[in-house]
Amino acid sequence: MWPRTDSSPGRQAAVIDLGSNSVRLVIYRLEGRAIWTVFNEKALAGLGRDLPTTGRLSPDGIETAMAAMRRFRAVLDGLNASEIMVVATAAARDAVDGRHFLDRVQEETGLRVRILSGEEEARYAALGVIAGQPDAHGVVGDLGGSSLELIRLENGQSGDGITLPLGPFSLGAPRPLDVDKTRKRVDAALALLGQRFATPQFQAVGGAWRNLALLHMIMADYPLRVAHQYEMTRADAQDVARFVSRQSRGSLERIQGLSKKRFDTLPYSALVLDALIERMGVEKVVISAYGLREGLLLEAMSPEERARDPLIEGCEALTAVRGLSHDLGLALETWLTRAFAQLPPVFGERDPILAAAACRLADLGARLHPDHRADLAFDQVLRAPIAGMTHAERAFLACVAFARHSSAPTTPEPDTIAKVLSPERRQRARALGAAVRLGCDLSGRNATLLSHARLVIDGGRLSLIAEPAWRDMLLGEQTAKRAATLAQALKLKLEMA
Repeated sequence: MWPRTDSSPGRQAAVIDLGSNSVRLVIYRLEGRAIWTVFNEKALAGLGRDLPTTGRLSPDGIETAMAAMRRFRAVLDGLNASEIMVVATAAARDAVDGRHFLDRVQEETGLRVRILSGEEEARYAALGVIAGQPDAHGVVGDLGGSSLELIRLENGQSGDGITLPLGPFSLGAPRPLDVDKTRKRVDAALALLGQRFATPQFQAVGGAWRNLALLHMIMADYPLRVAHQYEMTRADAQDVARFVSRQSRGSLERIQGLSKKRFDTLPYSALVLDALIERMGVEKVVISAYGLREGLLLEAMSPEERARDPLIEGCEALTAVRGLSHDLGLALETWLTRAFAQLPPVFGERDPILAAAACRLADLGARLHPDHRADLAFDQVLRAPIAGMTHAERAFLACVAFARHSSAPTTPEPDTIAKVLSPERRQRARALGAAVRLGCDLSGRNATLLSHARLVIDGGRLSLIAEPAWRDMLLGEQTAKRAATLAQALKLKLEMA
């Protein structure tokens, strides 16, 4: 038996990570030891891109990061300051103008940024790995844009960590990779560390190495496309690392499944992984989707919470009520109603009721794995024991739930859907789901932000209009992408203002 030691309700916490490559906000739902990601947004600012040559942060990166920070501050409106952690890593730590940049962040957003030392980065990466797998052991390696942190992990405890200038930007990215020259440089940096960090098992942390794992899954036709705890043998990891390190940008662009924004840095990351495997005698590489941010959350938990088993806690929480924001559904309904009322009905008088129901399903997939939540939400709605709807309406809402989480044109079980839903209704479901997704991402699930933007359908145009003071915080890159998907589904021309 694993009884809970308290009955305290879940809570939300947010972590903003100002890294050398990306600036990211993640909002979590914490229920005991269970950690759920409910919102995740990043901007690839490349703050550390110019650091090796100028010693300063990238000017363009600073402006991109500041725009992201202003938006993050708006999304987090209403969350207590004690529930927000903001940290900066290698780029801000090493740049001569790093402190000035962080002072500007505080001045413009009110968010105080904590600069982590290299040793702290390593320790939090190790804590993150423990958060995702309590019995993890070996050496943890966290690869960021500018630095690599290494730290040994045994019996749930971490040793002393080190930081090395072996991130892609420090090695020369975004320039094309010179394999031989860069490998010599990496080997030289690792030459005296091979014995200290020798290990048969390597815990790989960082988006670049997750991308390598996902590529290996594709190459190996591995059916369960979940990066967390994916294992590669020494030979498999080196095969995929050496393959990627020798590819040109053009070649990488032709590979399905890779993040398009990592084409300049991924070969460097692959080369570093290959060198670590050789120098440290690694026999198995384990991918951890948890890292520094989750390490910060784990440290902030009470000793009683940290001692609990995350699998048991997660399974218990998964069966609980799924709602994460009691006012989000109503806010989405209000936001969408006027625009969708301009479209010809596909279910007659039932259209407004189905739209309201679809908005209430907006958070259905919040606790499901992001790579699979569209399919899982679709299946749940299609077979949910809920009264008050016909088979066609059930299929319609299932298609809406799928489109809420995916822009793919084809839903699961296409034959089933085709039998009960006309092409017109399928297209409307795709549009309604895209609209719900737009509303959720524009607002970061913060219902109050929706009141600062309007969705308008007029003739052949779809207009997304934000109040002037809120435009740079609401109409960013991700919002534009979601709006374009909606416009395409509606076959309308998009205008944003």
